[in-house]
Amino acid sequence: MNDASKATRINDILLGPLERPALAWLADHMPAWVTPDTLTVLGFLGSILIFASYWLTRLDRNFLWLASLGFFINWFGDSLDGTLARRRKIERPHYGFYIDHVIDAVAEILIFLGIGLSPYVDFRLACLGLIVYMLVSILVYIMTITSGFFRISAGKIGPTEIRVIAILTNTVVYFIGNPLLNFPMGSVTLYNLVLGCVIVFLLVIFVVIAWQEAKRLAKVDSKPAQK
Repeated sequence: MNDASKATRINDILLGPLERPALAWLADHMPAWVTPDTLTVLGFLGSILIFASYWLTRLDRNFLWLASLGFFINWFGDSLDGTLARRRKIERPHYGFYIDHVIDAVAEILIFLGIGLSPYVDFRLACLGLIVYMLVSILVYIMTITSGFFRISAGKIGPTEIRVIAILTNTVVYFIGNPLLNFPMGSVTLYNLVLGCVIVFLLVIFVVIAWQEAKRLAKVDSKPAQK
């Protein structure tokens, strides 16, 4: 087994070529009083804003803009805290890994429940989305221990891409509403369709990666122990 705090980070996301230099620039220009813990708290506050904003869309659709701002704040804090620590060489590997993912778990619950409490998404589908997202997260954490690699992305999609999808969907729904789309198998609203596609994608990725890792570990354990 490997030490999770020493795992090699793999961040092979679609937006990586844009995100990585942007985060490095932001970290280098952060005031001295801003610490990684400050950014972690800021990211969590962003998730609370997302939850409240989606819930308030029951009163006014303009709160969709506030939800999108929450996604940006969540990205800013959650993505920049580790980068800032590494750029300043003040990493706390065990504490950082622990706190970051405990906060992430609570933030994910807030975000998905908030989406489900909005008038745009079926609450049951939002709960299913939370379950699948948690499954992928748990798989990532397990593989960090078994393989020594911490994979931020799954199939080129990571938290950053999920946030962008949410912001784009919020924007489209604000301007054109949440139309009912008709398919041979039945009707579904636009926001439910987008979330459903994300769920299916993540579930497929979970099954494929879990199966591949299981086969790899089976081969590793079948090798004769060296004396």
